[in-house]
Amino acid sequence: MAETEKTTYNPLTPEEQYVIERKGTERPFTGEYDDFYETGTYICRRCNAELYRSDDKFDGHCGWPAFDKEVPDAVKRLPDPDGMRIEIECANCGGHLGHVFIGERFTATNTRHCVNSLSMRFVASS
Repeated sequence: MAETEKTTYNPLTPEEQYVIERKGTERPFTGEYDDFYETGTYICRRCNAELYRSDDKFDGHCGWPAFDKEVPDAVKRLPDPDGMRIEIECANCGGHLGHVFIGERFTATNTRHCVNSLSMRFVASS
């Protein structure tokens, strides 16, 4: 029988573990990327997979970073246990990102990914 490899992820602080691994939520208007508009890419804090591009970020006035689309195939949508929302997670590692909302008419895509800053890390364009 072949030995299985264990995936190694980036180390996380207890607060990051709460959000990413236990599907928690950071307090609104406290995240480092809520009011942040530099040019670059947002990657998963746990596995470094590309998630969002700065061109797709907008001010959703919700207290968390908002994006109207993700990098193709980067985000998985799941029914939230509360039965009311759609959870989003990193398609690569399953880390919790936040929730997606459809039909609010904030952008042409009519979609708002409401993402915890603690779930991402920003990489500036060179």
